[in-house]
Parts: sequence; C-alpha cells; structure tokens
Amino acid sequence: MPKRPNAQPASPGSDRIPSHQTFHPQASDSFAAPAPNVPAALLGNLSPAQFMRRYWQKKPLLIRGAIPAPALPLTRDELFALADRDEVESRLIVHARNKWTLEHGPFARDELPSLRRRAWTLLVQGVDLHDERARMLLERFRFVPDARLDDLMISFATDGGGVGPHFDSYDVFLLQVHGKRRWRIGAQRDLTLEPGLPLKVLQHFEPDAEWLLEPGDMLYLPPHIAHDGVAEGECMTCSIGFRAPTATELTSQFLYHLAEKLVERPAERTGARRAANVLDGRYRDPQQPAVTQPAQLPAAFVQKVGSILAKVRWNDADVASFLGTYLSEPKPSVVFDAPRRPLDEMRFAKQASKAGIRLDRKSVLLYDQRAYYLNGEENALAAVKTWVPELADRRRLSGKRFVTLSRHPSMTARLHEWYCAGWIQVGELG
Repeated sequence: MPKRPNAQPASPGSDRIPSHQTFHPQASDSFAAPAPNVPAALLGNLSPAQFMRRYWQKKPLLIRGAIPAPALPLTRDELFALADRDEVESRLIVHARNKWTLEHGPFARDELPSLRRRAWTLLVQGVDLHDERARMLLERFRFVPDARLDDLMISFATDGGGVGPHFDSYDVFLLQVHGKRRWRIGAQRDLTLEPGLPLKVLQHFEPDAEWLLEPGDMLYLPPHIAHDGVAEGECMTCSIGFRAPTATELTSQFLYHLAEKLVERPAERTGARRAANVLDGRYRDPQQPAVTQPAQLPAAFVQKVGSILAKVRWNDADVASFLGTYLSEPKPSVVFDAPRRPLDEMRFAKQASKAGIRLDRKSVLLYDQRAYYLNGEENALAAVKTWVPELADRRRLSGKRFVTLSRHPSMTARLHEWYCAGWIQVGELG
C-alpha cells in the first residue's frame, strides 16, 4: 500500500523515497537562484549544494511551500491563448472510457474541451520562451548549470486529468501553482509500457508513496522514477525539465559538428589541423584489379577508408566547441524579434547606461576558458572575458555596470549588434 503523506522523511543516507519534508518558509525569495551554500525555501531549507549532493539524480524529494503563495506564471486564459500559436508546442490529452487520445496543437479556444468535462489535460512546452514571468520562474533553478536546464512546461487539467503513470529520462521539478494534484510515485524496475497507446503509459505501475500537492508545493524526481499525477479539481502544474541527451545523440551530433569544422576551418585548431591532413584529396585506388563480381564491396576499399577514419583525432577543445554550440543552439521554433526601430549605437549606449541590458529570454549564452557560445555561435573569449561571463551568469547588466564595463574596447559595438539581432534587450525587469 502507498505511504500516506504524514509518513516520516527518509534519513539523508537512506535509499528509501523520502515521503515528507517540512520547513519554515523564508519571508521572501528573489527571482534569482539561491546561492550554493545558503539554505533555501525552494529546496526545503536545504542549500543547493546539499540538494545536489543528497538528491540530484539519486532520490525524490517532496518540498512543502517551496514557493509560498506562488503567483501564476500565466492565467488559464493566457495559457490557452499561447496554445493557439503556431510556434508553440502544445498537446491535448484526454482520458475517457478507459482510452487515451493525444492531439498536437495549435488549438483554438473552441477546439479545447469544455471546462466542465473531466479528465483532460493541456500541455504547453517551452513557456519560458514566450513569457517573461515563466522565464523568471525558471531563473530560480539556475543552481543547476544552464547547459542542463531545458524549459518550463505548464500543464492545465480538469478534475481527473493527467497523462497516466509514466517515467521520464530526465530530472524534473513539479511545482503546483493552482489547484491540487495527487501524485503517486514508485522506484520500480519494471518500466514496460502499455502497447498500442499514443502515450508512454506504464503497464504495471506500483506506487509506494503518495501525496496531495497544493499551490507552492513541489516534488523533485530524478530520472526513471515512475509517477502518476491526477488533478483533484481544476489545476495547473509547472514542470521544470532538464536536458539529458542520449549517448547516441551526442555521438552523432559531435561527429557531424567535427566534420563541419574540418571543412569550414581545417587549420584553426591543432586537433582539426591534424585531421585535415588526413582528409585532403580524394579516394584513390590505382592498384584496383578488374573484377568478376562487380556488386561485391571491395575489401581494400573498406580497409583504406578504415585507415583514413582511424587517423581522425579530436581534443578537449573540439568537444567543448561542440557542446557550447550544440547546447546553446535555439530550438527550431525559436524566432528572435529584432526591434522595429532599432536605436543607433550612440542612443543604444545612452539608454543602456540608464536602464541596463538583459539577455532576451530566448537567448542562451554559455562560456568556457577559451570561447563563448551565443545562440549556437562560437567566438573567442579573450577579447571579451571582462564582461561576457558576467552577462552570461547574471543574464543582465545594470546601467551602472554597463557604464563601468563599456570602457573596454568594442563592448558597446558588440552589444549593439546583439540588440539589433534581438538577442538582448535594453532595460532590466524588476
């Protein structure tokens, strides 16, 4: 039988699923992520360092009042309006007469079921790309590297709505922002799915913990923990998800990236320069004899190509280049909105000196010791290392800070280019 919500939490060293965690919320939380070693209401009075060490990718954690009296990132009507846009990924899931149906958006308001109808769910993906309130909520979770942070999804459900018992291959925080949702979870090993369904629903769900989450409560789940959330009345839940690419995806994308770099800039990096020598010229086989079995793949051909590929080398800089560009690449649906009447560079600098600048919510800016990566583009860090890491980490610069840093050569010109492309905005949010 499932444990009830009043069960005692597991000890920090236990492998059992902790069934409850209580704490006294802090008086106020900013939109910024908590500092690594400071206890935070968001994490049940654990510091981010403690949370990452004890729970991240290890075991679930229930946090009561993670965000006391949370404000809705979007109202129900605003979420419905977002689901009607072509560039927004949305799904409608209905469970009726023991059958599941799945439809992909966009959905006009009159295409959604009646609010009086039970057991339907609307999922809207990547809300942080389209609404600043959602982006600010996502900011609270930046104690995990941006390279792993994916997006904020909002689900709306009528009474009885859910997506069935399932598991995810990535970490997720499930924050209740409106109404109530009952969660059942289990660390089961049998992950067999129901055949013939449009959803990934577990065939044999065996929960061993159960809680009712109310607004402000949050549940963290590591990968492959089975879970089933069912709305009790109308409810809205925010899912903060994280990227977890497969080894196959990383390998294939890296090899594609490496091949592109060898063609575009064969002599730019040491590793690429060595590989470029191998890739010079074309395949030749001056010793190829006449054959009587023309359809047979020549063994010599296989051996020669194998020897070419065996000489291709890469180094850590190539891997970092791949990860930076790959992880900062905007999703296919992302379109940046350039200003209709952009300020010239002088007026831009004057305005930024007063109001500051911030990265557009769709922008991804990463960096390492050698380069920075902005929206899939790689550039050397050396000339901008005095200000790019600060902008990347904070995602904004105050007007005063802009004035101080703008003394560095070319900073204003470069930021003005990003502003004209829609990658940054003038002015800070409160």
